[in-house]
This record gives sequence, structure tokens and C-alpha cells, in this order.
Amino acid sequence: MGAPKLDSPSEGCVEFFVNCSANASLKFEGRGGDELATMITNALHRAFNNSSCVPRQNMCIVPGQHCWILYVDVLILEYGGNMLDTASLAVKAALHDTRIPKVEVSKNEEGISEIELSDNPFDCTQLDTTNVPCFVTLNKIGKQFVVDATPEEEACCLAKLLLALRSDGTLTAFLKEGTSSLDPESIFEMVQVGQRVGKEMHFALDDSLTKQENLTCKDKIGFLG
Repeated sequence: MGAPKLDSPSEGCVEFFVNCSANASLKFEGRGGDELATMITNALHRAFNNSSCVPRQNMCIVPGQHCWILYVDVLILEYGGNMLDTASLAVKAALHDTRIPKVEVSKNEEGISEIELSDNPFDCTQLDTTNVPCFVTLNKIGKQFVVDATPEEEACCLAKLLLALRSDGTLTAFLKEGTSSLDPESIFEMVQVGQRVGKEMHFALDDSLTKQENLTCKDKIGFLG
């Protein structure tokens, strides 16, 4: 819980932090993973840089004073290529499992807002992740587009597109990396491929999360039950 941003006083906040463990790869020793971590952090911030991805209005408690702040920490423990796409899938799964506690706001005799948190740990609401985007990275190698590239394939890539896509194929962020240029026709084709792959990826993840929820016992156990 904290104060909302000045440019969005009626919305909550989502903050990202990415850390590359030295156990993931030898090249991450020391500060070797800082560049990749910064790239993933900036890409996630850009993809979520609008209130339609996460219902931030529902995260506001007192406009201009108090709101919920979601801190999303990503720790990379194994490096097998395609880190941004993998991290974005993990972020959506984590947000899907996030619950926002219900609070009551009242004013004291001096007119100052007081926040009271419910004593019931189950008195909360699930975060809506319908519009949460996931990244699809398309690596151009020769005349082909490679998705879910391995480190060896990434080493052969001179240009790549990073597409943040919702489950309906809507594009929320578009980034280009690499030293080589891309012609408009290739970009259009890569976006089309990315949208198709993104829809399939979202469907598979949502289906897996739904099955996981159905396996979870929802009966309250213990003295709070």
C-alpha cells in the first residue's frame, strides 16, 4: 500500500524488478546479468503502461492518497533463451493468483481518512487478468522467423521484434532489437505470426491456470473455517 502517482491519482500501481541469478549462467556472474534484467524490466513496464491491462482503478483506496501497489519480482534461475517471453508468462500467472484484500475507509473527527483491513484473510478479490499481455519474440534468421529461440539461435539473430499481446491479439507494446533493419513487409508478416502465436500461448496458459484452480481445495480449514 502506498501513494498513487501524481498523473494517475485514482489508480493503483504495478512495479517490476528483474534479477538474473549467477546460477542461471556463467555470464551473469558479477553484474553480467544487469543488461538483460534492465531490458526485461523496461519491456514489462512498457507493456503494462496503460490502465486497461490491469484494472488499476479497482486498486485505488482513497484517490490521491492511498492505493495498492503490486511489486512483481522476477528471478531468473535458469537461462535457456527467450527470457522475456518466459518472464511475461510467469508474470501473468502470478497476477492471476493475486488477491487484493478488501478494506473499509472511514473518516475520523478531524476528517482524516482511516483505513481498516478486514480480519478475514479470505475477504479479498481476485485480480482480473483478462487483458494482461504476454510477450512473443520473433527472431529473424535469414528469411525465417524463429519463436522461442534457444541461446544458439539468438546468437545467429541480427534483428528481432518483441510484441506484447493480449489474449485477443491486441498489441500493447512493440519493440525492435538488433543491428539489422527490417522492411515493412517483414514487420507486417512478423506481427501476424506473433498475433497467432500469442493467442495460442494465452489460451494454453489460461487453460492451465483454470485446471490448477479446479484442483485447489477451496474449503476453509482451521479455526477460521
